Amino acid sequence: MAMLRVFIRRARMSRHPLHLPAGLPADDEVLLDAPDEPLAPALVAAGRGDHGPASALLAATRKAADWEDRDRYVTRLAAFARARHEWLARWCAAAPDDPDALLVRAELALLHAWESPARAELLHRAAPLIAAATGGDPLDPVPWRVALDQARGTGAGHRVFERLWGEAVRRSPHHYGCHVAALHYLSSAWHGSHRECFDFAETAAQDTPHGSLMQALPLRAAFAYLTDGGGAVVGRDRLDAAADRAIALSSRHPAADPRPAEVRNLLAYVLAALERREDALTQLRLIGPYVTSFPWDRAGDDPLGGFLELRDRIGREVTSAWRLPPTGPPRPRFERTGRMRSGGY
Repeated sequence: MAMLRVFIRRARMSRHPLHLPAGLPADDEVLLDAPDEPLAPALVAAGRGDHGPASALLAATRKAADWEDRDRYVTRLAAFARARHEWLARWCAAAPDDPDALLVRAELALLHAWESPARAELLHRAAPLIAAATGGDPLDPVPWRVALDQARGTGAGHRVFERLWGEAVRRSPHHYGCHVAALHYLSSAWHGSHRECFDFAETAAQDTPHGSLMQALPLRAAFAYLTDGGGAVVGRDRLDAAADRAIALSSRHPAADPRPAEVRNLLAYVLAALERREDALTQLRLIGPYVTSFPWDRAGDDPLGGFLELRDRIGREVTSAWRLPPTGPPRPRFERTGRMRSGGY
């Protein structure tokens, strides 16, 4: 698995040795965006130009209707294809109507568009690819998440968005990725408000099992509020309730598990912004070595460095029993660069 070094980036910075609280891995053991066990062989094979394992992996998620893993794997495979696309080109040439290849290609088109100064134009150009993906498998909600993200970026009106949303929830009423796409559309940074964002997130979370990723939707709304820097004030009780709901979700998963890693990273970020240091330290222990780019990439170009710096600060403050009482609506200590993006956007 030596080729995994291509996909896993370790901390590469000069750092002063620090006595970390018990249960936290050393800096050189922390991984950024480490793939889980099913995804790793597909990425290694893709690096060699072989699309077979990626095709088999996505076909298995579609057959099992495992939409959460499918969405996560599509996002990671498209991100890899952004730098090395030959394997995807071969896949599309060999099986032009393969719904899995069509979906990765549509996601890749979105990635390219969101990173370009000509974003709106490129998102419009991606419409035929996204339409092909939505027609690939009539039961798959993930292409509709892609369509929802595209609609947000092109400034589609509420009527268009509601039509796409209806298609998504008809296929999977509780698909986390589609709900995150809707949440961002409703955020104050795009086409809604903080109040709409929280109302949507809390209502959706109430209707799902306690172990579902949907329980993290209010946390997403809290993150959007804390990093927006404007708009109507959201009460501290609502922010704490969102964090508490996500803490309960995190507790239902094993420690150092890569699958809930993004939720735990987001939760640590929000808890730190709320000055809930001991709770943040608990999540840092549960994260273990599995750091995700989101949300740390929202504070700068070095997400791993940002994570380690916050971890050091939280560790120092908890072990020294330093406390600062919150005053008024909490604001994070992280600088915000640019508009909020959804997931990798």
